[in-house]
Amino acid sequence: MAAGVDGDTAVAAAAAAGGGVVVVFDFDRTIIEWDSDDWVITKLGASDAFRRLRPTMRWNPLMDRMMVELHAQGRSADDIRDCLKSAPLDAHVLSAITTASALGCDLRVASDANAFFIETVLEHHGVLGCFSEISTNPARVDGDGRLRISPFHDPDDSSPHGCSLCPENMCKGKIIERIQATANGKRHFIYIGDGRGDYCPSLKLGEGDYVMPKENYPLWNLISSNKQLLKAEVHPWNNGEELEQTLLKLVNKLITPPAQPSQFEYKCDMSNPVSTEVGQALRVPH
Repeated sequence: MAAGVDGDTAVAAAAAAGGGVVVVFDFDRTIIEWDSDDWVITKLGASDAFRRLRPTMRWNPLMDRMMVELHAQGRSADDIRDCLKSAPLDAHVLSAITTASALGCDLRVASDANAFFIETVLEHHGVLGCFSEISTNPARVDGDGRLRISPFHDPDDSSPHGCSLCPENMCKGKIIERIQATANGKRHFIYIGDGRGDYCPSLKLGEGDYVMPKENYPLWNLISSNKQLLKAEVHPWNNGEELEQTLLKLVNKLITPPAQPSQFEYKCDMSNPVSTEVGQALRVPH
């Protein structure tokens, strides 16, 4: 049965209110259940090369080198893409993404993975268009067909971001600060993550914001060691079902009037994202 005029008005009002909520997702072990780097390296048989090189290289250049190693073994970018499509993604997480998008929330990704991996997975599951922006390490396929991965922050800068909490290739706290600066204090933030790199952005959140750490993972452990350092409310989760329940509870708490997800038709715009340059977020056009 179609909604009446009053019902349509309520739905539109709730969706408009949802625009005041920014939800920032980490990718590895948050949107997907595995670490995408580990998934590709393990499934495509490059674990020996990874173990050999790991003691000598930082993570971001190591992942670029591993893509070169895979190419030398005869693995194409399409092979990597197919491998990523097989990575498990909890149906509850997909539901959380599509429902929060339908409620009008501004969904973004901040991840130390890379654009190729993230776009491939999100597009495969039909939710790439739910996100307005992806902040991650740039990736491209070069003229020889090799996937190349670059750092998010300029590697030629002697102090790429000046943050002692984050790896030199990416400070997610800087990403949150940039988003906050464009919001003019008129938006509420929900940050969802699991890793050590998610601690810095959690510290940037203010009163009225929420952080959702994956329980018993590094972010949760860091927060638990001194909860007084955070201004945002902490709401942990353990699995995809809990992520969905917690996120939608918080979203409905923030939007006025609250709305039932069943009122909304799920529709994520599946436009192709533009390419990104070093230090710039990848915006998904709608």
